[in-house]
Amino acid sequence: MSKSSKIVLRIQSAEGTKRIETEPSATIKAVYELARAASVNDHDFALYRERNYTKEIVSSATQEVKDIGLKHGDILYLRPVEGPSTSKGTERSASVNSLASSHSSSLSNATFSREATPSTSSKTPASTEMSEDSVDVELYKQDGRIKRNRDEKYCRHNSNGCCVHCSPLEPWDENYLKEQKIKHYSFHSFLKKQTSGMTRGKFVAFEDLNCKIKSGCRDHPPWPKGICSKCQPSAITLNRQPYRHVDNVMFENTGIVERFLNYWRTTGHQRIGFLFGMYEIHPDVPLGIRARVAAIYEPPQESNRDSIRLLEDVHDAEVDELARALGLQRVGWIFTDLLSENLASGTVKHVRNIKTHFLTAQECILAGHLQNKYPNRCKSSSNGYFGSKFVTVCVTGDDKKQVHMEGYAVSAQCMALVRDSCLIPTKDAPELGYIRESSDKQYVPDVYYKEKDVYGNEVQRLGRPLPVEYLLVDVPASTPLVPLYTFHERKDAKQYFPVENRMIDGHIQDFSTLADYLDKSRSLPFLDVVSDFHLLLYLYHMEDMLPMKSQLGPLLEAVRAKDKMKANEWKSREVWKTLEELIAASSNRDDSRMSNDVEFVPSGETDQNWICAFCTFINNRNMPTCEMCSLPR
Repeated sequence: MSKSSKIVLRIQSAEGTKRIETEPSATIKAVYELARAASVNDHDFALYRERNYTKEIVSSATQEVKDIGLKHGDILYLRPVEGPSTSKGTERSASVNSLASSHSSSLSNATFSREATPSTSSKTPASTEMSEDSVDVELYKQDGRIKRNRDEKYCRHNSNGCCVHCSPLEPWDENYLKEQKIKHYSFHSFLKKQTSGMTRGKFVAFEDLNCKIKSGCRDHPPWPKGICSKCQPSAITLNRQPYRHVDNVMFENTGIVERFLNYWRTTGHQRIGFLFGMYEIHPDVPLGIRARVAAIYEPPQESNRDSIRLLEDVHDAEVDELARALGLQRVGWIFTDLLSENLASGTVKHVRNIKTHFLTAQECILAGHLQNKYPNRCKSSSNGYFGSKFVTVCVTGDDKKQVHMEGYAVSAQCMALVRDSCLIPTKDAPELGYIRESSDKQYVPDVYYKEKDVYGNEVQRLGRPLPVEYLLVDVPASTPLVPLYTFHERKDAKQYFPVENRMIDGHIQDFSTLADYLDKSRSLPFLDVVSDFHLLLYLYHMEDMLPMKSQLGPLLEAVRAKDKMKANEWKSREVWKTLEELIAASSNRDDSRMSNDVEFVPSGETDQNWICAFCTFINNRNMPTCEMCSLPR
């Protein structure tokens, strides 16, 4: 069909008018797919001929555009619908992974710098099959009241009585929290506070902040031509969040952090990692939750002294699969901002403080994106989610110029601003963010914050620019006095299996490294040998030479349960015997033995090449090991 037969249809919705190009012979289903691709709305929708949403055009795989009389320049009106719709075209994922190369992040001059701020809409409708975290289920059963002993000075009753001086305190009691130096009360204390009193929370709604125009309003043309009070989002005044979803980040032992910092100590380059662990009840905070970290996964990245650029991670989903099999989940992310001051004394520069910044605007935006990507499941919310337990840990220098960790989370208000693409960083002030101004494409509500002027009076200011300290919630990070070990401890860091995605000498994961690691570990019980997150991840990904992913289930169960007998039973399986045979074969072969083998060289290749006996890769004669599988020649 010639180009002249093409027709243009206009699709009008709450986000504006989009143009799509189609043909008279195209099906109505194809028109729906084009409309979905052109729209920024991820919901199911229907198309109508009239502005008042009458004369619906039903999606059909057999009916064509010309059959219903659509002509060049016609306007169709798009309206979101609730629940399943026959108009549903090609599915689009609502979540955006900021760690992909299209949204690469960098830590420039100790701050993150990105060309595009990721916009995420990872909140999804509640599912009856989706349950809350086990720690939440346990905390719902507790009243959280703080018990007090009888006060000998003020109590005038017997030992069985109770009065105002010894009655239990509520878990959000300000005086108690201040005495215990607890800056924010726990999320479950917040829930109980909101649902207490005479109304029992009847008029409390646990809803996320909305910064977008509500769709489906018929009283005016779509933005930017019109807007009304019913669909216009309200102005926002930022408040410091009094509660936090996670009250402490506990690394099981110092070796976890030291293993992560080893990369910076070796290269001087910064590093980012994801924290894998579990959520548990925190005994030191009423109704508190603690994130217990068992391992740090390091995604593909490029870095130097002042910047980090995250690369696309093709194994991202598999890492989560392995973690779930081990009883772990992503609980946060960690990054370094370390600059050496004196190599002899081991001191580092103190660059983050009250006079500079604690987190930069870029870091707050990335933290908000990750918290939106990993939301907190909450039965009290209408959509099944509220806030996030995902934490942020920064490794930097303290006021004593020693390496230490600082933990944070961003507020629910910050999550909404990031989700709806309202918050962006400033160019030259890392401690300041900036609220976008409304444009033809997007309406942005006014965002205010309060501060005191020189006379001590409280004034309200527009968030252009916006100090990001209003968006932060402190989360202490620490290690226990008595170390804990989900995975086996090694006394010498050199005895550990290398960490993934470290492209430096001595840190690369390959088959020869696996052989050396197993050879050094012969004196250890087999369960201790394989009880290493990074080793298990390497085995999980090993596909070219010996696919092991489908065989690892029983071994992962043994590691999770710390069952030596099950681990030894798995060791006797054929898959591990085959791996041992490959290792033995690679260690016994030498160049003289290989030289007697007859090599087949394809036409056009010179006699400088040799073929690997294991993976059949053609290598240059000067290569002592296979470039593909790393096995010796």
